[in-house]
Amino acid sequence: MTESSSVEQVAQQVAQIVIRGLAAGKVVEIDGLGSFLPDAVHGFRFEPRQLPQVFVAYGKEDVAIVRGVCDALEAVGFNPWMDERKLLPGQNWPRAIESAIETSDFFLACYSENSVNKKGGFQAEIRYALDCARQVPLEEIFIVPVRLTRSEERRVGKECRSRWSPYH
Repeated sequence: MTESSSVEQVAQQVAQIVIRGLAAGKVVEIDGLGSFLPDAVHGFRFEPRQLPQVFVAYGKEDVAIVRGVCDALEAVGFNPWMDERKLLPGQNWPRAIESAIETSDFFLACYSENSVNKKGGFQAEIRYALDCARQVPLEEIFIVPVRLTRSEERRVGKECRSRWSPYH
């Protein structure tokens, strides 16, 4: 089998997955590119990603607070990438996370007593984001540190609305 025929086979498999999802009335999102949506007139339509994507890194113990942060980001016009909302069963999670960091416009590092004192994915994501930040021009912001504590949960949402949104 040649490389071009294997690429064609993969493309056909992806197309079939998209078609099955659309036939079931579901939105099919291709991370970093956009979404295919069912359309009564044309069968489907593609909407390219237009909102700035924010990769959200956090310790698992902080998941409840981070969900609120993601909701606040969405409310002010950002597209947050949170592992529990984006990763799929059977997907190559390490590669999907790296790809999401690479294609994000911002990397939100949510620090807490929980995340800074343990080994694991949070630390690896920060190290990978630092590597990616080397490609970003110096005058652009890529990594945005956020300190999380239980008492600051409401303040984080207000900061998202007042500081980061060009629309509010």
